[in-house]
Amino acid sequence: MKMKTLLSLMCVLTSMLTLSNNAHAEERITLGRTILLENASHGADIPLLMCRRVNAIKLKADRDAYVRKVKVTFKNDETKTINFYRNIKEDATTDWRKFAYKRCVKKLEVFGESKNSSAGIRVYGRQ
Repeated sequence: MKMKTLLSLMCVLTSMLTLSNNAHAEERITLGRTILLENASHGADIPLLMCRRVNAIKLKADRDAYVRKVKVTFKNDETKTINFYRNIKEDATTDWRKFAYKRCVKKLEVFGESKNSSAGIRVYGRQ
């Protein structure tokens, strides 16, 4: 009987450790926020106060918006343009767009238009 209890306790502890590692691996942080205007032809800058290390980004719209692309500037001044070309409904998010590896992001520039007068866009990073 003791052995069965010990074995079941070990199984429970192992499953708890596995769940906590998965939750930690998918930790989402807010990199920044900006506002897209109705007829904007330039990008909306999001300068970061400090460099944030992430391996992917995703967007969330506070109102209906059309997002063309996001230009990401890394710590070493390299840039990567991530194309979206999609409508994002109010309170909806895009899928994760991955980098090749975890990179230090220091600036973001979001290109797109709002469907109304303005729309807030949040950029999340995955650590």
